[in-house]
Amino acid sequence: MISVIVATRNRADYLERALDSLRRQVDAPAFEVIVVDNGSTDATADVARRAAERLDLTYVCEPQPNRSAARNRGIAHAQGGTVLFVDDDVWLPPRFLDAHARAHRRGGGRVVTGPIINVPSYEHKPKPKPAHYSRAFFCTCNVSLPRPALEAAGGFDERFDLYGWEDTELGLRLRAAGLIRTFVWDAYVYHIKPPTVDTLHLAARRTIEKARMAARLIETAPSLRTRLATGAYPLNLLRGRLLAPRWALPLYAGLAERGGSRTIAHLARGLLLDGLYVDELSRALNGLR
Repeated sequence: MISVIVATRNRADYLERALDSLRRQVDAPAFEVIVVDNGSTDATADVARRAAERLDLTYVCEPQPNRSAARNRGIAHAQGGTVLFVDDDVWLPPRFLDAHARAHRRGGGRVVTGPIINVPSYEHKPKPKPAHYSRAFFCTCNVSLPRPALEAAGGFDERFDLYGWEDTELGLRLRAAGLIRTFVWDAYVYHIKPPTVDTLHLAARRTIEKARMAARLIETAPSLRTRLATGAYPLNLLRGRLLAPRWALPLYAGLAERGGSRTIAHLARGLLLDGLYVDELSRALNGLR
């Protein structure tokens, strides 16, 4: 059996569609769904309750907002031999679970991943292309692995209590434990990313949190590979300071929100987020010294 773990917070509408796509699976193995409510104040509980009438679903609460803790709570309730993580803002094609299950039938300890296709709406459903290939070892938007291997690794590190890098950190430990990664083209998901939802304020907040968690990852797993992955190496930090110095960030923010053209706004947004990340990462790294 596959245990599908979905951690969610205040995204009831997305969750409802994700659960509906699970209900529509074709030729799927036996599976259970574990919805971990990470402190929602919307209709998430109602959505889970209605879905439980059509799915083998367990609703779990983890009130303290912490993505790592939420997923660990889901792991603790899992009964399947394989654990599969997906996000709440995905739509799963009908043979998604079948694709993951077939990959695990090859045997051996393996992490199974597949394409993550970012789309602006549920109506957009392109087929995976070479551009959707990812070298990421472990990404909780779309990944499965044997539950014993996950438990032996100790699950997620709950010190990663902000946005970002918690799955990368666990992936490093799984790789060190000898697990191999299999990329399965048929195991793809549609990741719903409407342009109006990812506001500048939200993107800026996540960027700052990700920079802080990058420093935590470097502290936890200090290696050149980690520094390259997080951008915490001198050449990149210098580049960020030159292209987006701290004094220019308010200017970029204004252009991103009120730029005269879409091109200018897009460019300013990218520079702003890059500058915020480098600035916050530098601060966090200085705190480690």
